[in-house]
Amino acid sequence: MSEEPEKLAEGTLISHLLELRDRLIRALMGIGVAFLPCVFYSNDLFTLVAKPLIEKLPKGTHLIATSVMSPFMTPFKLSFFVAAFIAMPYTLYQAWAFVAPGLYRHEKRFAIPLLVSSILLFYTGVVFAYFFVFPVMFQFFASATPTGVAMMTDITSYLDFVLVMFFAFGLAFEVPIAVVLLVITGIVRLEKLKEHRGYVLIGIFIIAAFLTPPDVVSQCIMAIPMYLLYEGGLLMARILLRMRREGSDREEAEA
Repeated sequence: MSEEPEKLAEGTLISHLLELRDRLIRALMGIGVAFLPCVFYSNDLFTLVAKPLIEKLPKGTHLIATSVMSPFMTPFKLSFFVAAFIAMPYTLYQAWAFVAPGLYRHEKRFAIPLLVSSILLFYTGVVFAYFFVFPVMFQFFASATPTGVAMMTDITSYLDFVLVMFFAFGLAFEVPIAVVLLVITGIVRLEKLKEHRGYVLIGIFIIAAFLTPPDVVSQCIMAIPMYLLYEGGLLMARILLRMRREGSDREEAEA
């Protein structure tokens, strides 16, 4: 007995816009709830984020504030980004709740693991940058300081730098998700991605050179995990293709 075709939820343009507005408001409220405790402990958060650099500064030097407002505004700015970071799962859930009614059942089964994996990989990239990249990078910068120059970094410049690095490493760790999407959607064949491993490796090192400071150590620290994640994405794509093929064979056998 054949199953009835699955029907998707339909609505007017106005209803979709109202739903989008409600989801955006909920996402902003989630960030606001996370922001309140973050702003209360804003100075402690900044000290935590600045710890990798503070530990590598030469004796007698410290971070400085070159603007009248920066001692307040810099931790305040950090509090907002930390709140957005904490509330990311809830924010993405709101986006998922808006999009999900327009997806078929098999599309939902495929999208949910990718969504969860992308969140975890982004968090992993940020943690990797903080615990493994920053200590090596700042040690290199401190040792490379010319004689007669005191390394006294402005707190606003430091925050802007680490936010870019966090975002860069978070995106870099999304490589497996990008590979899986390219293969599953049929944009690129898995065999092509395997054949062009050498070009991918060169491209990864070029991207790492743009995203990291101009030193070989930082570039390698970013490029090597990216390539390993690329190989992991190929493995995940191969497994998913095999599962899809087995599912299709099973459905044909049952029919």
